[in-house]
Amino acid sequence: MSDDLYRASDDRYAAMTYRRAGRSGLDLPALSLGLWHNFGDTTPADTQRAILRRAFDLGVTHFDLANNYGPPYGSAEESFGRHLAKDLRPYRDELVISSKAGYDMWPGPYGDGGSRKYLLSSLDQSLARLGLDYVDIFYSHRPDPSVPIEETMGALHTAVTSGRALYAGISNYSPAQTREARRVLAELGTPLLIHQPSYSMFNRHVEGPGFGGPDGESLLDVVGDLGIGMIVFSPLAQGLLTDRYLSGEVPAGSRAAVGHFLRPDKISETYLARARALNEVAAGRGQSLAQLALSWLLRDPRVTSALIGASSVAQLENNVAALAAPPLTSDELAAIEPFAVDGTAR
Repeated sequence: MSDDLYRASDDRYAAMTYRRAGRSGLDLPALSLGLWHNFGDTTPADTQRAILRRAFDLGVTHFDLANNYGPPYGSAEESFGRHLAKDLRPYRDELVISSKAGYDMWPGPYGDGGSRKYLLSSLDQSLARLGLDYVDIFYSHRPDPSVPIEETMGALHTAVTSGRALYAGISNYSPAQTREARRVLAELGTPLLIHQPSYSMFNRHVEGPGFGGPDGESLLDVVGDLGIGMIVFSPLAQGLLTDRYLSGEVPAGSRAAVGHFLRPDKISETYLARARALNEVAAGRGQSLAQLALSWLLRDPRVTSALIGASSVAQLENNVAALAAPPLTSDELAAIEPFAVDGTAR
């Protein structure tokens, strides 16, 4: 890894759009950088460093992690910690750094789930890997029906009151679970800042009642009503909402070729017809399909930010360029609707 000294761009805030997280005082960039796939030991350190530097220069101030991001588990936090120490430490107060715990992390009964033991132990380990005294947001990564929600939310409350996190968040909770999590935290005196679900043109579960909402309310209804921010992951449906598969071929090295998170059989005729139609709408706006997918998500003011991944600086720049496009018109939204079909990515 090169040793050149990094100095952030003086105009890093000139073009980025920032959106308020619900009824809190925290603004997030409309596009945040997620470190799920591309910041483990399998990605060269110089590539990681170039992406992080360029992201911050473009006004991307929020970097989203979790304890088990990698591969291997923990390596994304370790990598980010090294880049933070080398490049971004002088700008710490300009950054929002988040982490999560809830999925499998280490062996035994205390390395998974929603217990106080696991969540706070994991947070301490994350802080050590990151080289930080606190994260800005700490999430319960998923609900755990085997643990009382009072215990899980109590752990988030302790994370905040102990100074190890500034804000509490949840991820992958249903509408009803979100209401209950917010209620418990409010009784403890800690606001629920933000919810992180999946959402894209091909995965629209947050819009409908099928995610467990009482009386037909959706997750979008709940966060809007409660004043909770929403930051969405997988906005490009694991790459299906890019131009990578529009030819019908599966490129070597792509996610569909590797098959870990996207199987080759998803490149179906139904998918191709929908993706190609959406690509025509994008072309009419002078956008790529990925840029259109991001513009579509950000049409809703209840969506605070969309989490993008990046394997290169060019990919990062292409995605951030989506923010320069004009808002979608009613005619464009109508043209998109028949092809933005929930379930396409599943």
